[in-house]
Amino acid sequence: MAGRVNSTYAVTKIRRGSHGQLVADTRADVVAGEEPLEIRVGGQTLTTTMRTPGHDIELAHGFLHSEGHIVSSSDVLEARYCAGSVTSGPSGMAENTYNLLDVELRDPHALNLTDLRLTLTSSACGVCGTASIEQLHKRTRYPLPDVPVDPELIAQLPASLREHQKQFRKTGGIHAAGAFDFAGNPVVVREDVGRHNAADKVIGHLLLQNRLPAKDLILVLSSRASFELVQKAAMAGIGTLVAVSAASSLAVETARQTGLTLIGFARGDTFNLYSGRLAD
Repeated sequence: MAGRVNSTYAVTKIRRGSHGQLVADTRADVVAGEEPLEIRVGGQTLTTTMRTPGHDIELAHGFLHSEGHIVSSSDVLEARYCAGSVTSGPSGMAENTYNLLDVELRDPHALNLTDLRLTLTSSACGVCGTASIEQLHKRTRYPLPDVPVDPELIAQLPASLREHQKQFRKTGGIHAAGAFDFAGNPVVVREDVGRHNAADKVIGHLLLQNRLPAKDLILVLSSRASFELVQKAAMAGIGTLVAVSAASSLAVETARQTGLTLIGFARGDTFNLYSGRLAD
């Protein structure tokens, strides 16, 4: 896939195991696309993430908003792909890999990349939970809505999300995030090999549509709920997060301190309510 416009999935030859034996198989397997995306701000590298190609502009906007670097879409003057370093053909000309995205901010001094790298390194190396939550409180711009959600709606949302997971049906190996209104209608659903990227794509879409804070929406995840995903929801003003898998201890603590309604193990008619309240 290097040197080409990237795809959300790829087809690969395989051999299948059956009853302890490898057997010949003429069928191919479909796997989720995974490529690096380097996000630059003003020509300097901000971060590199492994993502499924597609909706990269939304991903960049969502990431910048979730990290507290931008408030609205107007804070970004331009987001453009840069030429890659892959060469092809006898000319040896560089082709665009669509793996480099340069963002120009309206305020060129909005973030200090040198300090930011230190902050990101510290976070990745295990900053304590209390410090993480304190930083989130300082950066959160919107009070979270105290709107109890109907338990019957909560039970329906994971199935509604699955209906829109087209790439998952092809590959079986990709996460999804979706924003739904209180009537259960999907506003936007995005898929990605990275659960954080899927959430950023959803939030980036809402930002570009001027729908933040999203006080009237519920964020639904096909994955577990970690601190980072609770953080992204809180930064976007989303008051309810529903995950089909488990919640981490720091996610629960953060949800309780920020007032976010956090639900995990939402499968069929059952779910766990970790934080917040639901409608009677």
